[in-house]
Amino acid sequence: MKAFVFPGQGSQKVGMGVELAAASAAAREVFQEVDDALSQKLFAIMADGPDDALTLTENAQPAIMAHAIAVLRVLEKEGGVALDSVADCVAGHSLGEYTALCAAGAFTLADTARLLKLRGQAMQAAVPVGVGAMCALLGADLEKAQALADAAAEGQVCQVANDNDPTQVVLSGHREAIERAVALAKGHGIKRGVVLPVSAPFHCALMQPAADAMAEALERTPPRPFRVPLYANVTAGQVTDPAEERGLLVNQVCGRVRWRESVLAMQASGVDTFVELGGKVLGPMIGRSAPDVVTRSVVTMADIEALAKEIA
Repeated sequence: MKAFVFPGQGSQKVGMGVELAAASAAAREVFQEVDDALSQKLFAIMADGPDDALTLTENAQPAIMAHAIAVLRVLEKEGGVALDSVADCVAGHSLGEYTALCAAGAFTLADTARLLKLRGQAMQAAVPVGVGAMCALLGADLEKAQALADAAAEGQVCQVANDNDPTQVVLSGHREAIERAVALAKGHGIKRGVVLPVSAPFHCALMQPAADAMAEALERTPPRPFRVPLYANVTAGQVTDPAEERGLLVNQVCGRVRWRESVLAMQASGVDTFVELGGKVLGPMIGRSAPDVVTRSVVTMADIEALAKEIA
């Protein structure tokens, strides 16, 4: 069984999608449709930067989605591979859950782009710059990370934001609490803590204003039925009901990304091959969580052609 999975924030880089757009009309159509939906030249920022413009949350989120959907569209239109004929389920890391829903037909491409633009803006606006922070804990499992978060909080917000794999957990919250966590990491048996270069403390209680904004947006643009089941970040379980998924997307803004558990749940359901579209970030995490599965990244035209040939 195969799962198609989609990367989250941090996988953006200047030049993304350029080779694909040069080689494929299907990819160019995706980038143009996203530009039109957002009334901005997002693909120009993806192609040429500057880096700080692409890194802005409101640009990075739709850009990463557009890149992954372009890969999928090329695979479907030029490789002759329909998602629902080869994928048994889909999942995405944080914003990647929206990409997965777009891939599965729950949102149109234009609506996905607009939702992610709004999500990025709302997340950025939820907390004044400098008030929040995030850190990656290297050599930490969930239990150690939770103990550290509890010790560092001291009345402030300090939460597990991403449980990525058995060796990497991310904390999010007030800057002072996150800095305390980094300082205390070694004493909790964690190799080290690294403050992340992010502009807001994602996936923690400080994001509540953004969750409220997404609740309103998803009321106006609810998901439609999916072509394939989705594994949701906040439950690490399979979802097929669009109404349930709408609530989960709202909860996801402040909730933990249970990626490690999602991978294990997909594996337990019979998934033995994970195909990451549009990035090379999730494969290593998946491999550390489930060492006996096959992982592959599909980014370039050569990757797409190889996958299409293999599936055919």
